Amino acid sequence: MSLYIHLLACAFGLGSWVAINGLWVELPLIVNVLPEAWDLPSYLTVIIQLANLGPLLVTIAHKLCPGRLRENVAICVVLTIGVVACILLTVFWRNTTVFLGAPRSTAFFVLTFFLALVDCTSSVTFLPFMMQLPAKYITTYFIGEGLSGFVPGLVALGQGAGMFKCVNVSQTSGNLSQPGDESFAVETQYLPPNFSTEVFFSFLVVMMVVSLVAFAMLNRVPRTYELSTECLVPKSGTVDSVSGGLDNPAVSNPNPKTKTQEDDLKDQSRPLVVKPFYSRCELAFIYLMVVWVNGATNGLLPSVQTYSCMPYGNMAYHLSAALASVANPLACIIAMFAPKRSLVFLGILCLLGTGFGGYNMAMAAMSPCPLLQGSPVGEAIIVLSWVFFTGLLSYVKVMVGVILRDQSHNALVWCGAAVQLGSLVGSLIMFPLVNIYHLFQSGDICNTKCPL
Repeated sequence: MSLYIHLLACAFGLGSWVAINGLWVELPLIVNVLPEAWDLPSYLTVIIQLANLGPLLVTIAHKLCPGRLRENVAICVVLTIGVVACILLTVFWRNTTVFLGAPRSTAFFVLTFFLALVDCTSSVTFLPFMMQLPAKYITTYFIGEGLSGFVPGLVALGQGAGMFKCVNVSQTSGNLSQPGDESFAVETQYLPPNFSTEVFFSFLVVMMVVSLVAFAMLNRVPRTYELSTECLVPKSGTVDSVSGGLDNPAVSNPNPKTKTQEDDLKDQSRPLVVKPFYSRCELAFIYLMVVWVNGATNGLLPSVQTYSCMPYGNMAYHLSAALASVANPLACIIAMFAPKRSLVFLGILCLLGTGFGGYNMAMAAMSPCPLLQGSPVGEAIIVLSWVFFTGLLSYVKVMVGVILRDQSHNALVWCGAAVQLGSLVGSLIMFPLVNIYHLFQSGDICNTKCPL
């Protein structure tokens, strides 16, 4: 039964972000087709954050009507919307309309919004639902959430997205009096993938269906166990008696002379391990880490990943996206077998991940001529930088989730709200910098000439 529930929890977590993660790893193909080109990621980050309407409504419902929101019904509706949106994306993703005198990927943006609505809402509905299971299953859920990026990354690698070649193309001047006047230019031609984008989106449909089925089966699992905090406490009155004894020692031991050895053993079996205590400053630091880590990984850096990686070639971009997706579940597995709850340790990891993110941002700002462009060393560094950036901050996200899980149901709900707040702020900061002030410049891998 334990292995069965672990598998279901993993499959359930797979649907939390599989749609949006699938879009990100497919971008090396999509940016070459849709009119927004290199600016497409910055549009996606804003559209995804507009979908925070879903978690906002859920958070307000928890605040105004505590205990009345049926999370199992909300999750069923959310996953059904995800399945339908993925099916429509498979058919209409290429459709464009003219807006403000320029072609726009209207269908792609609208369907991305609904997929983001599903994934963002999962942050404040999936985790509270997992509170019904013992604590050991929360890490399995996070592994499934990590696999929601890893599995699409593997499929995208098999797809062969991002391959190109530089060819000489003749251009006729158009002068009829001199028909032989021709010029030649180098042009980037992208090779067809092993299978189409439509097939890839069909794969996302299957993943969403798997998550929906796993949730339905989890919802039917007999609740033959209690919450982890209840398992740690033999009787319902124990917490009250412990807290009362701390506040008033005379209450817990009104007659010290009658205290027996058995009572001493019982007192030792009532340790302060029921819930780790965190001061207000420590909780503020935890939530600040949640906001910053998610702002960096979901808003700031994804908006400029094309500018950070594409100058090194489509292969570097493709490997950065795919291997960073591998780093996410790997960090979750490490968190399962080597959990470290020290806030100092998590703060150091957060600082290191921020350093790698700073390097990625610096290379994006130097686009189309970043450091070591055209060098295998430069390509390796940018790929590894994205992998370590994702892996370190993913470990921090998992451990912070485990810490807040042990606090209360509301702590996890507000954790989800902090996740979306950080993501929203990060994307809103980057959108005008990319699309209005144009601080990041695109280039052509075959034609850009950089100084030595």
